[in-house]
Amino acid sequence: MSTFLLVHGAWHNGRCWERVVPLLESAGHRVFTPSLTGYGDKAHLLGPEVGLDTHVEDVVKLIHEEDLAEVVIVGHSYAGLVISSVANEVPERIAHLVYLDAMVPEHGETAVDVQPMTQDLIDLAAMSDSAWRVPPLPEMPPPLGLFGVTDPADVAWLRTMLSDQPVRCLEQPVRLDNPAVNLIPRTHIHCVGVEPEGITRRPVAALQPNGSPARVWELPTGHDCMITMPTELSELLLKLDL
Repeated sequence: MSTFLLVHGAWHNGRCWERVVPLLESAGHRVFTPSLTGYGDKAHLLGPEVGLDTHVEDVVKLIHEEDLAEVVIVGHSYAGLVISSVANEVPERIAHLVYLDAMVPEHGETAVDVQPMTQDLIDLAAMSDSAWRVPPLPEMPPPLGLFGVTDPADVAWLRTMLSDQPVRCLEQPVRLDNPAVNLIPRTHIHCVGVEPEGITRRPVAALQPNGSPARVWELPTGHDCMITMPTELSELLLKLDL
């Protein structure tokens, strides 16, 4: 039995994993899908003081409270920053890092460094009455849809999960200065074929930080693959060498 800790990306909450959870649990694994501060059951805590460090603390606290070990931690999108700093804090509890169509930072980088178009969102927010919050990206015509989701029923469901993202989350740097992080194996899962203009993905180095060959898998779907291809995503997660 493995323990999966699935961390949602910007604007979303833990409910976005609802289609993946039963598939992993039916294979005998424990699954945790927390909502980060400002989202889901913690939406009332949304405020300008919420940042990347807040979200890292959310996850580290959960790991300690539940006494989790040998954790497979999956970070979607923005949460690539979150899981990187979490691994820096508690590397001894992490068995595998999975970057799911995610930002993959170096030490000291922010979301803006990893995904430069993020600065455009911050600049737009600065011109609004609430300069500290960035609203979700708008729905685009198919095949882009809303975060890659195009089915009308799924789009309606996704809308019930979305909240604004505090600017501070996008401007705080990742901490990756613990050498033990480099020993943790990692896998990258890319959603391909439906990529909005302006979104860039860094190439994955041929070798992981631990010296093993890089492992990069692809899903032919939009960004929110946990909604559009939950079965295929679960199958990939179950293939990890744990």
